[in-house]
Amino acid sequence: MTHELFSPIEVAGLRLPHRIVMAPLTRSRAAQPGNVPSEMNVAYYTQRANAALIITEATQISQQGQGYAWTPGIHSQEQIAGWRKVADRVHENGGRIFLQLWHVGRVSHPIFQPDGALPVAPSALPVPGKTFIVDEAGNGMWGDVPVPQELTLSGIQEIVRDYARAARNAIEAGMDGVEIHAGNGYLLDQFINSASNHRTDQYGGSSDNRARLLIEVTDAVSEAVGSHRVGVRLTPMGRFMGMGDETPGRTFGHIAERLNERKLAYLHLVEPSVVGTTLDEHYDARWDEIMALLRTKFEGIVMVAGGYDLEKAKDAINSGRADLIAFGRSFIANPDLPKRFAAGRALNVPDPATFFGGDTRGYTDYPNA
Repeated sequence: MTHELFSPIEVAGLRLPHRIVMAPLTRSRAAQPGNVPSEMNVAYYTQRANAALIITEATQISQQGQGYAWTPGIHSQEQIAGWRKVADRVHENGGRIFLQLWHVGRVSHPIFQPDGALPVAPSALPVPGKTFIVDEAGNGMWGDVPVPQELTLSGIQEIVRDYARAARNAIEAGMDGVEIHAGNGYLLDQFINSASNHRTDQYGGSSDNRARLLIEVTDAVSEAVGSHRVGVRLTPMGRFMGMGDETPGRTFGHIAERLNERKLAYLHLVEPSVVGTTLDEHYDARWDEIMALLRTKFEGIVMVAGGYDLEKAKDAINSGRADLIAFGRSFIANPDLPKRFAAGRALNVPDPATFFGGDTRGYTDYPNA
């Protein structure tokens, strides 16, 4: 008998042959200059076209949105052309692919910013984290993040327009849809969480106000490409890059209700057992309660990610916790992950030393059935 994890499901008008999704994975391998997807990136995604759905690595919507070295963008014609090669090849190999839209907000460095400006954020607060920059010799290194500048109202509205423009660019590039990255301590998450948002205007204070930018972005992107082509990724209870919220149940419950009204492709929730790339065994015990709350508030397709293996994935589908399971590091080392799961084959072990930056080693050279 076929397990439900391997049964088909319809998402965004697409028939997915199973429920095993490739999670968005920053790999810092875009071609330079210009942060353009290259033939190496085409090969990487094509190898993984057997995923039910590929969600691309986080892709900056503008120069201001970049925070890490060698990450791809979707705001220039060269980038659009590069991503079209990726999408075309994935489709030729029977796959489906969404592009993740990204603005890092305060998790950046003046080296990436227009005119060397400070990164932008909801509030000018210190950032407990580092970002991946390039040293004078051209090598990647982890650098300190400066205190950012607080976004003006006009700056906020320009970012909303950037998201809509980036979504149109993604569809022009042949993507099946887009995922709005509203988690992991980046810009939209910074507005959502009370720990990082100390504003006193309409974008700060109450949980409803702190969710305002995400809803405005979701509406702008939905108007640009159709809500059925739009997913949203959240990390409720996440602590990466200094995140934290005083009333997570109210805040994320409100967000789930508002997103539910918009008839999106899916809601993507990241379990708090993972902080960045590290497993966290001390996550907030309220998570299961909040997860159940969000499942009742959002009536559409729910995807979960964060430390899943095959058995945990089966349990999550069986219990109704989720409809789709996104795998990250497992897909890095196992391009043929769904086939390995279905056949009960052993998995390759990923090499963390090759996660960020580099060439084909640890990128396109893992064994693939």
